Amino acid sequence: MIWIMLVIFDVEGVLLNAEYLPVLAKLLGPEKEAEIWDITNKGIRGEINWEEGLKERVHALRGIQYDDANKIAQNLEIMPGAKELCSFLKNHGATLVAVSGGFNIITDRLHTELQIDKIFSNDLVFVNGKLNDVVINVTSDKSASVKKFVEENDFSPEETVVIVDGANDLKLFALSSFTIGFCPVDIIRNKANVTIDEKDLSLVIPIIKEKFKIRLNPH
Repeated sequence: MIWIMLVIFDVEGVLLNAEYLPVLAKLLGPEKEAEIWDITNKGIRGEINWEEGLKERVHALRGIQYDDANKIAQNLEIMPGAKELCSFLKNHGATLVAVSGGFNIITDRLHTELQIDKIFSNDLVFVNGKLNDVVINVTSDKSASVKKFVEENDFSPEETVVIVDGANDLKLFALSSFTIGFCPVDIIRNKANVTIDEKDLSLVIPIIKEKFKIRLNPH
């Protein structure tokens, strides 16, 4: 019997080796970059309301040109080892899902570059070619975005792996019986089944092999 597994990834800090808004803020100078990093890190640690923090960051960057925003988005570094891990998982029958508190401008490319099957993310709003606002589709409860997909495809917690880093990913753990913290904040580190502290997603491969060795499709 082929074991079909669901793997749910966070994006920024996991599939992408970057946080998009702080990189975007560099266009407006070092003070703005420091301001955006401060809000971003508070959100990752769970110290502020995530949705309000996201709106605050986007509104602080209003006026940035779409062409500049898109160029930066398309050039964010893929996390080392991500291509190897995703290829390994797809070759063994896994379904790959990404759920991001970030934006489709950075996540859409992951369909082709990492073979991600389904992506949930937010939308940046550009008016007359300039950044203006954000439409929040993925809240601080990321599990709410993914839950319907999981149910429609009949994935059980025993078939589901979650790989994340931030406090706003924590509720995804309810969907999975096996969780991996990837260079995580403390609350994820304390609750994940396994933690990886090196920025290399290929290190997940031997963990998956060991965990699912009887059930992996060996082709």
